Amino acid sequence: MSSLLAKKHIGEECVICEQTKIKGIHLYTSFICTDCENDLISTDTSNPKYKYYLKQLKKITNPEIFS
Repeated sequence: MSSLLAKKHIGEECVICEQTKIKGIHLYTSFICTDCENDLISTDTSNPKYKYYLKQLKKITNPEIFS
């Protein structure tokens, strides 16, 4: 039973696609999956998809600091 629970919690939620993924990078307290990272890097700034990435990345500007 404990291994079943552990499998459900593997991975983290990507700040861009909001899906749970296993591989990616951490930026402050946020996680960006490798798929979104690669798409972001290869997307031209004139592409409308780039604005979506910027909107999602604005969530990262406020690191969660608890005192």
